[in-house]
Amino acid sequence: MPRRAAIDVGTNTVRLLVVEGETREGLRVLHEEQIITRLGQGLAEGKPLHPEAVTRTLDAVHRFAEAARSRGVTEIRVIGTSALREARDPRVFARALRETTGLDLLVISGEEEARLAVLGTRWGLGLPSRFLLIDIGGGSTEFSLAAGESVQVALSARLGAVHLTERFLTQDPIAWDEYDAMTHEIRVRLLPLLPRLTPHLPAPLVGTAGTVTTLAALDLALSSYDRQRVHGHHLRRGAIERLLGRLGPLRIAQRAELPCIEPGRADIIIAGIAICLEILEIAGADELIVSDYGLREGILLDWLSGSHGPTFPA
Repeated sequence: MPRRAAIDVGTNTVRLLVVEGETREGLRVLHEEQIITRLGQGLAEGKPLHPEAVTRTLDAVHRFAEAARSRGVTEIRVIGTSALREARDPRVFARALRETTGLDLLVISGEEEARLAVLGTRWGLGLPSRFLLIDIGGGSTEFSLAAGESVQVALSARLGAVHLTERFLTQDPIAWDEYDAMTHEIRVRLLPLLPRLTPHLPAPLVGTAGTVTTLAALDLALSSYDRQRVHGHHLRRGAIERLLGRLGPLRIAQRAELPCIEPGRADIIIAGIAICLEILEIAGADELIVSDYGLREGILLDWLSGSHGPTFPA
């Protein structure tokens, strides 16, 4: 049975997924792990990637590639998202990646990221035919309106937890006036998207990626992350507001000591909460369904369908 692996190189986190199978129905997860490398550290649009962030990320991809190969994987797809879309030097990163791992880099657009996240989420959750998927990342947030097997709307906004934290949240613990300025910026960025989304609402909201899965784990008061319990959890707006009230007064180091908050997420979780709450407010929704499945699964499902993947121009 063939084995494949996907490595998702995000703005904050690098994720590995190893699967076995030849069809969507027969696909079986063999191994998964992730590590926060903060590739988008200090990144402004059109600026170079931070050298230390590049080193951390290349080391993580190399380790994940070796982990996949040790499990019998012969085909690995490496996908780059927001940080590599925006950086001035993604080709430099791609060359270094090939030299250190022998792997090619595929950089996808925000809209393609949204489409692939829908594929993975629909595979992992029993969902109604129509839903709005929200993927809150470190560098951007994607919106995908799914209808049956198609995606009616796919949008990407440069609203990421890493960028917002670096721009607005300068104090530790946070200053609430800075938090308010950040939420104003989020709303200003979201409002132009409304004309393309509101004609299709109301629809169930589904959230994927680290912000919402972490919030779900905290809401469930888990002592350690449990994918089975997080996946499919209904995360209510009131619960998110209570978590903001609990986490906001804490210093970053104190947040990092809480169960289910990785040290590399402790500083950006407040910005992730702000994005989540503003989306719920604008959509007029009281909750979202949490999906632990998303982009990685979508990459592999798309691969099984015969796609060669959109590549960054050589």
